[in-house]
Amino acid sequence: MPIRNCPIYSPNGSNDIIALPIQIINSHTNTSIKTYGFIDTGASDCAIPARIATMLGHKLMNGIEKIINTGNGKAKAYRHTVSIIVFHPQNPTKQIYELKDVLIDCMPNLPIVLLGVDGFLSNFKLSIDYPNKIFSLTK
Repeated sequence: MPIRNCPIYSPNGSNDIIALPIQIINSHTNTSIKTYGFIDTGASDCAIPARIATMLGHKLMNGIEKIINTGNGKAKAYRHTVSIIVFHPQNPTKQIYELKDVLIDCMPNLPIVLLGVDGFLSNFKLSIDYPNKIFSLTK
């Protein structure tokens, strides 16, 4: 079921950042965490804070190490595989989409979950109507 004409919502009160209720799952341990993922159209990849990766049971430095360019300069990341379940923003108990085997960057200094192009946005059509503060996310 797609998300259509949904009000833009962010848990931090901003009305210009789209946040989706998600569940991130480590397929190897079946450990999961529910949180919000912020859609980032400028991010090449998805990224999560290292603390979330550790909570999921990933051994951070055992991931594939890479250096990435961020808005704040270069940063080290460790890639791990997760599954991501997306819930409807207006009904956070209603599962909308599930993405399996998403390669995600785990970053020590990242404070929030970022949903970038590879692994997330490349699976969807995203429409944002900023004047009316609504968005749609469809397959």
